[in-house]
Amino acid sequence: MVTEPASQVEENERPATEAPDGGNTRRGVLIGVGLAGVAGVAAACGGSDDSGDSGGNGAAGQQSPAAGGGAALAQTSEIPVGGGKVFKEQKVVVTQPAQGTFKAFSAICTHRQCPVDEVADGTINCPCHRSKFKIADGSVAGGPATRPLEEKQVTVSGGQIKLA
Repeated sequence: MVTEPASQVEENERPATEAPDGGNTRRGVLIGVGLAGVAGVAAACGGSDDSGDSGGNGAAGQQSPAAGGGAALAQTSEIPVGGGKVFKEQKVVVTQPAQGTFKAFSAICTHRQCPVDEVADGTINCPCHRSKFKIADGSVAGGPATRPLEEKQVTVSGGQIKLA
């Protein structure tokens, strides 16, 4: 009985990512590239590099289809004086820095494009790297962000706040 060396595996027992000559197949390379791309996206969303802004506007300038065009975001009575409310679906935050004055900003942090998650103590706060923005004008109040939140236009009529 003749036996083959252990290094020679039958073709149907070889992993799909290994060519008969021991090198990588196109399929294996593509799988590797795809996994590297997924890792890159994950790093961009949750990376710990706090060196500064990411450079582009990213999602900050984009609105969801429901963001504009008539539907009220909130009643004026829902937005506290000196505070605000985050509207996740519309990617906008509405504030009332002074009685009767309503402002709106992108709910996407300018540092790493994480969504802001709360308005407290006069600031709009990002949970990712602790950037803070002033409710009156969206300017940076702390954290690694260096650019203000993008201002959005709202209209107030009949006690309703709508994106313009």
